[in-house]
Amino acid sequence: MADFSKLKKQSNLGSLTDKLVKEVEKLNSGSGNTDDRQWKPIMGKDGVGSAVIRFLPAPGDEEIPWVKMWHHGFKGPGGWYIENSLTTIGQTDPLAEYNRERWQEGEGSEGQKFVRNQSKRKLSYYSNIYVIKDPANPDNEGKVFLFKYGKKIFDKILNAMQPEFDDEKPINPFDLWEGANFRLKIRKVEGYWNYDKSEFDSPEPLLDDDDALEAIWKKEYSLAAITAPDQFKSYEDLKKRLDYVLGLNKPSQRSSVEEEEEYDSYASKSSKAKSEEDVLKELESSYKKSKPSPFTKKEEEGEDEDDYMKKFEDLLDD
Repeated sequence: MADFSKLKKQSNLGSLTDKLVKEVEKLNSGSGNTDDRQWKPIMGKDGVGSAVIRFLPAPGDEEIPWVKMWHHGFKGPGGWYIENSLTTIGQTDPLAEYNRERWQEGEGSEGQKFVRNQSKRKLSYYSNIYVIKDPANPDNEGKVFLFKYGKKIFDKILNAMQPEFDDEKPINPFDLWEGANFRLKIRKVEGYWNYDKSEFDSPEPLLDDDDALEAIWKKEYSLAAITAPDQFKSYEDLKKRLDYVLGLNKPSQRSSVEEEEEYDSYASKSSKAKSEEDVLKELESSYKKSKPSPFTKKEEEGEDEDDYMKKFEDLLDD
């Protein structure tokens, strides 16, 4: 039975108010629908943020310590389209087909503007990390997370592995013993998060205790499970959603409130968290079925959105 006197006591102590304030902060930060496996850096009110992390080697029997994900996110007449692209797993994607058609409208056309500004695919990488220092959330320190990052950070990883100058010694940032801590430094430049000042420290072991390192390694999450076929909707479902968003089926004028509610609902479904047990099951089933593609030199360099536009231009020359 609920204790009313306890409620009054909470009121006197202000503890309930503190709890509600924290819940509001969660709502404002958008953390209500986040995947608990994922770590995200936080920028302070002063427009800067920092953390020290360590990229970890590939988990389990997997070979590559990162995985690539192509995805889309834009709003059309019918609402939001927030989906992983089937091109990630080498399959035909309806939005890729639509973008190709629009791109072929020619230079300076509305079609090319739409692709450039809204519907082009975006590239993200996932890796396992160990959080060494997180001033914004100290509770994260000493824990293993998945980290989603973009091409800028991936380029820094590649530069560490393949330095530009002869007097720089290459390192494997993912190595537990000879890798290096990564100092993530965030600034806001022209309204966007900027990671240019981020850098790797000198190489050193993550810890001096191999047993502790093994325990960390065993806590890693499957990367193959992230891009397993069951993480993608079918071509038919994506096409149906795309047609609706583009207004090709039911053009409709909806209020901004309705659109925002749909975005919240749609985004939460896309970021539904999975337990570690689910991830392990996926590692056992879907990863064994998947056939990892050999990395081409282009993939190692990190194909960006400009490369994607170049593909469309090549189509025009064919």
